Amino acid sequence: QVQLVESGGGLVQPGGSLRLSCAASKSIRSMNIMSWYRQAPGKQRELVANSNNDGRTNYADSVKGRFVTSRDNAKNTVYLQMNSLKPEDTAIYYCNAKIYLLDQTLDVWGQGTLVTVSS
Repeated sequence: QVQLVESGGGLVQPGGSLRLSCAASKSIRSMNIMSWYRQAPGKQRELVANSNNDGRTNYADSVKGRFVTSRDNAKNTVYLQMNSLKPEDTAIYYCNAKIYLLDQTLDVWGQGTLVTVSS
C-alpha cells in the first residue's frame, strides 16, 4: 500500500516562498499522476498542480507563474515550490497520487500540511 507524507508547510509573510515535499513509500515512477490540492477554511478542496510521469504539468490559473511542481524519481518525492505567496494561498495542502491499474484506479492521499500566509 502506498503512503504519502507531506512536509514543508508553515507560516510565511506575503510575497515569501515555501517548498512543500511529498515523500512516497514506493517508486513514484509507478504513479501515473501526482497532484497537489489545497483546501482553505470553508471552501472545497481544489486542484493546485499536477504532473504525469511523462513530464507534463498542469496548474490552476490562480497559481500559474508562481508555483512549480517537480518530481525527483531517485528520492520518490514530489515538490511544490511556491513563490510570491498571497494570503489567499492559505490552506491545507494535500499530496495525491493516482495509479491506473488494469481494472481500477488507486487514489492515495497524504495527511496534508498547513500553509499560512500572513503578516
